[in-house]
Amino acid sequence: MLLRNTVSSSLSFLASIGVLWLLVTYADMDEVLAAAIGFVAAQSVHYALARGWIFPESDRAVGTGYVIFLANAGLGMAITVSLYALLLDWTGMNYLLARLLVSVVAGLAMFLSNATLNFRKV
Repeated sequence: MLLRNTVSSSLSFLASIGVLWLLVTYADMDEVLAAAIGFVAAQSVHYALARGWIFPESDRAVGTGYVIFLANAGLGMAITVSLYALLLDWTGMNYLLARLLVSVVAGLAMFLSNATLNFRKV
């Protein structure tokens, strides 16, 4: 289950990073706002993978699960954007590297929350 989540999260993260890079590079958008938009864009893809591949035996209805997943994603976005903004302000590190580091912490927190509260499998 954790391995499948890692693969799914990695694909979603790549989509998120792609959106972040495009918005910063070509739309000259603020890095934190672009990271939030990229994060939201990747979450529907991640839910579809989570529902069909990571937790296929979940007994929760798809619609209800999606609403809970989005609420959990809101928590994940709060963690991601807050830590991301702090890293950018305090370290001056490259925005893509900062986003990568933050994704590890936020990704594990979201996996545990979804596994226990939404799909009820841990």
